[in-house]
Amino acid sequence: LADLIGHACVALAPIHASIERHVLDAGRLHGDDTTVPLLARGGTKTARLWTYVRDDRPWDGGAPPAALFKFSSDRRKEHPTRHLAGWQGVLQSDVYGGYNDLYLADRSPGPVGSALCWSHGRRKFFELADIKATARKGKKVAEEISPIALDAVKRIDEIFAVEREISGLSAAARLEVRQQRVAPLVHDLHDWMLAERAGMSKHNPVAKAINYMVEGKGRWEAFTAFLDDGRLCLTNNAAERALRGIALGRKSWLFAGSERGGDRAAFMYTLIVSAKMNDIDPQAWMADVLARLPDLPVSRLPELLPWHWKTQQDAVNAA
Repeated sequence: LADLIGHACVALAPIHASIERHVLDAGRLHGDDTTVPLLARGGTKTARLWTYVRDDRPWDGGAPPAALFKFSSDRRKEHPTRHLAGWQGVLQSDVYGGYNDLYLADRSPGPVGSALCWSHGRRKFFELADIKATARKGKKVAEEISPIALDAVKRIDEIFAVEREISGLSAAARLEVRQQRVAPLVHDLHDWMLAERAGMSKHNPVAKAINYMVEGKGRWEAFTAFLDDGRLCLTNNAAERALRGIALGRKSWLFAGSERGGDRAAFMYTLIVSAKMNDIDPQAWMADVLARLPDLPVSRLPELLPWHWKTQQDAVNAA
């Protein structure tokens, strides 16, 4: 099986390279990573699969969606720095410090912009205001639920509600709505959080949830970057969706047998997830691509990319 996958990776390398170029041509990417067990002496060690997702559909950008995956044996910051070497744009992510070298002012070809995920920020408050989870633990809701955290969730949900209304609109339309309706909500939230934090101990869990969003150089600016750019999303959910299959897969394939196996897994996930993002069956697509590749001129390789292949199949089905 390993040999078959190896041969398939070699055959599909031109398609993978084209998807990678397409992803890295984007001016905005979602980035995230997840754990994957790597076989090591005496057991397994924790390795990583990284993803960089191009999805312009929320702002009607027109470019087909695709995801690029990379494997590494650890989570050192040198990995995302290498993965995105030469790329410049805005990276939507969580607050993981491993991306920090991308944001340096003296980086070549220039610093990457940072846009942070409101789902992560909301989650900190939601965990402190989750009535159902508290009840399941057998605790008294009135004593355990933080009213301030609950208020924060309600305020953030107002922002999410507006964002749902403008999903799929043009960048210009999204920007206009954000300036008129979302910016006041965000600024009020910021002032309210600072006022509430002023009366708390620094050890208070709610204070820590607030600090997650407002503490640190450029942190709040990165959380509010979406207000000035209609292309940006409020969350990094696109990257989390791309990684969901890996979380399920860990229960089936248990671990990567070697670093080469990890690289091949990342290679195949790039193809599989990109196909799914374009609403096509990965198995049917790859089977057809492998059958057609040997006789296809290099100039016609773009025809086999998931989004072009889907157009051809739709035309055949319509006929």
